[in-house]
Amino acid sequence: MILCASSSPSRRALLQKFPRPGKTVHQNKARQSILQPSSRSLFMTICRNSTKSLYKPCSTYSKKTSLTRSFSQKPISSLATTPPTKEAEQKSTAQYSPPETGLIACLPRRWVPYAELIRLDKPTGTYYLFFPCAFSTLLAAPISSTATPLHVLGTASLFFTGALIMRGAGCAINDLWDRNLDPHVERTKFRPIARGAISPEQAIVFTGFQLLAGLGVLLSFPTQCLWYGIPSLLLVATYPLAKRVTYYPQAVLGLTFSWGAIMGFPALGVDLLSNRDALGAAAALYSSCIAWTVLYDMIYAHMDIKDDVAAGIKSIALRHEHNTKAVLSALAVAQVTLLGAAGAAVGAGPVFFVGSCGSAILTLGTMIWRVRLKSVEDCWWWFKNGCLLTGGGITAGLVLEYIAQITGFYVSSEDRNPQAQEASEC
Repeated sequence: MILCASSSPSRRALLQKFPRPGKTVHQNKARQSILQPSSRSLFMTICRNSTKSLYKPCSTYSKKTSLTRSFSQKPISSLATTPPTKEAEQKSTAQYSPPETGLIACLPRRWVPYAELIRLDKPTGTYYLFFPCAFSTLLAAPISSTATPLHVLGTASLFFTGALIMRGAGCAINDLWDRNLDPHVERTKFRPIARGAISPEQAIVFTGFQLLAGLGVLLSFPTQCLWYGIPSLLLVATYPLAKRVTYYPQAVLGLTFSWGAIMGFPALGVDLLSNRDALGAAAALYSSCIAWTVLYDMIYAHMDIKDDVAAGIKSIALRHEHNTKAVLSALAVAQVTLLGAAGAAVGAGPVFFVGSCGSAILTLGTMIWRVRLKSVEDCWWWFKNGCLLTGGGITAGLVLEYIAQITGFYVSSEDRNPQAQEASEC
């Protein structure tokens, strides 16, 4: 069969099947290029493998498109396939790489998975666990009959050590519960248990050692602290289950992370059962810290909101996705109000209300106003830095309040020297 012959029936059949070119110069050149000998093998292939879909008039092509484009050397199926996006390619080819900077990079390679398991390179969670302990310690210090500045400082140091250990244990317990969910969430798929760097059995043994270390820290406090501290272990173990059954797991996290708001009072020898003012202050402070925990973890949950839907994980961010800032504002009001009530219960002065409550209003208001909940980077920035801004501001106010009370800042000159007052009256 010779396609170039004008009398060829195959050529006539092809011309009947294909749309006739117009009279434009562009289309005439395209027609000539089709009939060149170099195109002979292509036309023979078309004739042998003809289908109705292939020989349909090319109505889908624009008039300005040359006929030669419809006979690309690429297979038809490849032309119809949508190429993968750059983001999809990155997700499919993403692999774990050990940290090259920071504290973990300095550790031996065998220790790296365990350091990642306790989030040693992300201390923000430790700070969030420590701040309620610091609040209660500083709030209880002025009403404690045995506390000295060195005693208060030592107690706060013990609390920080305990927060570091127990936060790591909590992360390990959380990852054990979530080992089948973490691989489906972009942010957590490379966690040590999820990627197989640590087996569940190894994680359980490691967590056991952490709990023993935490018990050692707890035994360093007065004996009554032991009875106040043990119930918190139940909350640590049950929090990961909450996100499977309720849209408010942050409330359970608040009950867990805020437990230190109670511990500062017995740590300084203040008996909550016999001192009503201290009990009221501890209850108000605990509730305030719960509101704060739900607030910052709601912002944190917005980083995983898309993956949580796919993985079936529930959170308050999903429940209130369209009115998040209204909920955050209500939580901020509750936190500051309850914080003020805790201070009033122990007779705090103006330094506390201006320093602690004022800084909380300023930092929380700024965070809620400026955070962009659709941005993962922005949510992380405010979660990380909001901890230091709000928690640090409240702590600074409590420190100044403690200094004001032990130095007699609120005591008038007459009260300081009653003998001089009696002499002046005579």
